[in-house]
Amino acid sequence: MGQAKTTAKIAPYGEWASPVSAESLAQSAIGIGDVRVVEGDLYWLESRPGEGGRMVVMRWGEAGPQVVTPAHYNVRTRVHEYGGAAYLPTPDGIWFCQFRDQVLHRQIGEVAEPITPAGYRYADLIVAPGGLIGVREDHTGEGEPKNAIVRLSGQAQDAGTILWGHSDFVAYPRLSLDRRRLAWIAWDHPNMPWDTTTLYVADVTDAGLEAITALAGGTQMSVIEPQWGEDGALYYISDASGFWNLHRHADGVETALAPMAAEFAGPLWGLGQANYALLDGGRIAATYASGGADHLMVIEPDGSTRDIPLPVTAIGSLKRMDGRRIVLIGAAADQSAAILIVDAESGENSLVHQPSPVWLEARHIARAQAISFPTAGGETCHALYYSPTHGDFTAPSGSIPPLVVQAHGGPTGQASASFSLSNQFWTSRGFAVVDVDYRGSSGYGRAYRQRLNGNWGVTDVEDVIAAATWLIERGLADPARIAIHGGSAGGFTVLAALTQSDVFKAGGDFYGVADLEALARDTHKFESRYLDNLIGPYPAAKDVYVARSPIHNLDGFRSPLLILQGADDPIVPKNQALMIRDALRQRQAPVAYLEFEGEGHGFRRSENIIAAKQAELYFYGRVFGFDPADDLPKIEIENLAE
Repeated sequence: MGQAKTTAKIAPYGEWASPVSAESLAQSAIGIGDVRVVEGDLYWLESRPGEGGRMVVMRWGEAGPQVVTPAHYNVRTRVHEYGGAAYLPTPDGIWFCQFRDQVLHRQIGEVAEPITPAGYRYADLIVAPGGLIGVREDHTGEGEPKNAIVRLSGQAQDAGTILWGHSDFVAYPRLSLDRRRLAWIAWDHPNMPWDTTTLYVADVTDAGLEAITALAGGTQMSVIEPQWGEDGALYYISDASGFWNLHRHADGVETALAPMAAEFAGPLWGLGQANYALLDGGRIAATYASGGADHLMVIEPDGSTRDIPLPVTAIGSLKRMDGRRIVLIGAAADQSAAILIVDAESGENSLVHQPSPVWLEARHIARAQAISFPTAGGETCHALYYSPTHGDFTAPSGSIPPLVVQAHGGPTGQASASFSLSNQFWTSRGFAVVDVDYRGSSGYGRAYRQRLNGNWGVTDVEDVIAAATWLIERGLADPARIAIHGGSAGGFTVLAALTQSDVFKAGGDFYGVADLEALARDTHKFESRYLDNLIGPYPAAKDVYVARSPIHNLDGFRSPLLILQGADDPIVPKNQALMIRDALRQRQAPVAYLEFEGEGHGFRRSENIIAAKQAELYFYGRVFGFDPADDLPKIEIENLAE
């Protein structure tokens, strides 16, 4: 006998009873990253939202995943504030940065001891003769912190000896296999590492570096991720062609490997990005992005290529496991991030660890649909669209769903089609979601990435408006219930859009920028000159900063705004949130404000993840006039008409 067909319940969009609660979202927010392989042992970093958001080193052992980091330690560096590459496992112990004081620690067994003095930050460490080499950020002096490549003896209270300190920023110190040569990248204000970097090489001696040579990059070219081959050749990723592609330099000759109109890398927000691995026999495993998804490719010694099909659409932290196998972090539209080991010859893959398996039934999962649509100036913009999806609910005939427009951070970021329980939180309640890759986003080549130069607050705003309008015209979004939300740079786009258009009926500003002048004065070193390219040099372009700042353009600001802010945010200080809140209060505009103690740029603690998501759902329910099925804590929305 066949099974009885389940009849879907009819309920208005927004009022569907979702299986995705804010609590389950927080519980499933364990993140993984920075995979390392040491003598066949597998290590990675894992976040712990239920433990105050701390990061721990994990190792794969005989009994499965094991926590290596002792209690009360948080493995996280603040180099560039965004961090990355915060630990180094070795056969003789683990080196890691303790987040609280940024002191470098050495852990042997279960005991961790501080090594470096206070006032310094470290990242991107490698083993070197007599100790370590890595990136150091010196905060002991006046003015801007000083970034340098340093050599560390590993002895207590040794802050390191500078090998290279002639640029504003450095990354990727990498030793040749014979340990005689060092490669690294460097760049200077006002460039970001996706604008212009220089690849250097030098001979390593007891006295320091000799025969320093600029090998690639230098002008309007981003070069990242150098690696030395067994034959002494130097490999790296360069966007000289307009796309980040893999290159090889040997005997004075540079060769592009597998050139294509696809990106082999992304913007270097966090240190330690890994996108390819050198295998035995001259083979290279590399990841590239095309068609809205990441792909794994093997480049043969003769230059031919072959793709390895994988059950994932997003790939990161790709490392060599041994001569023929690689390890990577992969995620798919219906699968959360997991560590996979892949045989580059046979294509066989095995799942090692998935800390937050997808428990949501497939019938409830909304999958990303890549869309492209016209925007201002006759150009084309890209986005990922998610339709309302719930296996047990449908909306009344003829009704149209509310829409959440997402503006990603960066602004040199990119939307991802991999599984996001945060997106499913909305779609399973009857919302549509569109994640906009506005002009300036990564993933589409250098020219698209640079569309935002001089136009931040213009083209990004045009594109989020165009996305909403395109979906409204196709009957996929209710024009009376369009929300826009975003964090950091995305929060700026939210505020700018709300001052320039009435298409959005509600906004969610998460640690966003309200005053560009204040940001130029207050932000940290890494981004302190970012606005030179996005807006113009300050104070020469002061008038543009004022004209683009939402805080100075509130006459057209009519939509209710929810503001969520970390109290300890060093990247977008909370004064940005307070000034927009106070200005809207003074105008008696609808505004709600929540501040989270102990949080920085983004929310890592489970209780705050829960509170933020519940507040946003409650806010949209009040503004759009629907009753969520959830039992939600009330928040105060000032000046909201009943």
